[in-house]
Amino acid sequence: MRGILGWGVHLPYRRLDRTAIAAVAGTGGGTGTRAVASYDEDTTTMAVAAARAALHPEGPGNGASADRPKLPDTIRTLWLTTTTPAYQDRTNATAVHAALRLPRTTAAYDATGAVRSTTAALDAALSGTGTHLVVASDLRTGRPGSADESAGGDAAAALLIGEGTPETPVLAELLAHTSTTEEFLDRWRTPGDQASKTWEDRFGETRYTTLATEAWNALLAATPTATASTTTPDAIDILLIAGTHERAVKSVLKKTGVPAARHHDPFTKTVGTTGAAHPALLLASALEVARPGQTIALLVLADGADAFLWRTTQALAAHRPARPVADQLAAAGSVPYGRYLAWRGFLPVEPPRRPEPARTSASAAARAADWKFALVGTESADGTTVHLPPSAFDAAPHPAASTEGTIVTFTVDRLAYSPSPPVVFAVVDFDGGGRLPIELTDVDADEVAIGLRVEATFRRLSTADGIHNYFWKARPVRSPGRRPVRSADPEQETR
Repeated sequence: MRGILGWGVHLPYRRLDRTAIAAVAGTGGGTGTRAVASYDEDTTTMAVAAARAALHPEGPGNGASADRPKLPDTIRTLWLTTTTPAYQDRTNATAVHAALRLPRTTAAYDATGAVRSTTAALDAALSGTGTHLVVASDLRTGRPGSADESAGGDAAAALLIGEGTPETPVLAELLAHTSTTEEFLDRWRTPGDQASKTWEDRFGETRYTTLATEAWNALLAATPTATASTTTPDAIDILLIAGTHERAVKSVLKKTGVPAARHHDPFTKTVGTTGAAHPALLLASALEVARPGQTIALLVLADGADAFLWRTTQALAAHRPARPVADQLAAAGSVPYGRYLAWRGFLPVEPPRRPEPARTSASAAARAADWKFALVGTESADGTTVHLPPSAFDAAPHPAASTEGTIVTFTVDRLAYSPSPPVVFAVVDFDGGGRLPIELTDVDADEVAIGLRVEATFRRLSTADGIHNYFWKARPVRSPGRRPVRSADPEQETR
């Protein structure tokens, strides 16, 4: 039996209220919100967050003391799929590979450029042998006031695929996968363009409806039941439809014959359509609410149509995912439209008048890869002292990326260079040892306080000469039921 062994999702903390768009852009907008990646996030950092959640289902602060990910020595391939890679002409998945501390024998590949890249990587993982990690991460944008800007969203989701073992059983087995392909021009973006262009809606709707219907009928025919030669639409418990063409998604939903009540929330009103990440995001969310023995159908509309049919196993009842989608939807903060435009480069703003960062040294980064990409310090031979950053005089590595910490002191710096000032810098005592001065993110300056509980998060510190400087920041722990501890003293800010 081959199928899904685990999953992880990362939704950025910030949400853009669509009603704020038209007042500035003069057009566009709508109702609801869309997820917005912060200025220090890209598809690589979001992929790291989602992949860590897939490999650490216990989550940070809940027993994840050992920083080695689950199944590290048996993962044969890491796939990173996206339409907006942080780099071209080099493999972005290697940074994710380093952050996860995967073995050198685990291959890391990119599948980039098209929304359909995710189904291609998923098909490769399901068709092969061994364990594979598929991480889909996308950052969707569009010109100010456009439909793509409003309907899009940023997110990442990871799926761990394999045969399963008693320790890591299959949670959802694949029953069938069918596909249809046809060349037609629906959306496109030439290299260097910041936003995509689309053809007239009705044309894409007719092509996608035909292709999806063919893939859907083939899927039902490929999965006969004990009492019928095909699976009937009534036998589908949860239906997922992912696609960037909104009219086509609605049309295909009617053609499937599955009752509308079984159509899973597509997150169009809360997150937006997350492009290459959306199939994995919907699948992960459905698994979090499914019961053992249920069937889940996934239709993906992207330059053709792909249809997957899954059946959940009894092992799903005991699985507890890290950072459930519902929790991440509930823990969100707003971002003004002007700041969103600045983060996306549509509204250049005056930066702090301080020198910009120098480019990162490639040789120095290679020498300190475990520290830089995986936040691994060291501890003394007797285990009493932890050093962050690592010390050459210590005896053993000390992974700290999955460890929470407490703010000892902090400063709000309104002069230091940042694409989104002010910079909030804190000294954090990590649980289990180690004190580190570290930049905070996903937080407003007036939220910070001594005693605030934080967790590490992989981010992009700066970009110079086209080189992204990745390292770790800290952000408040926002899990429901584990609210951050704050001091009541309002005079804690130091300058």
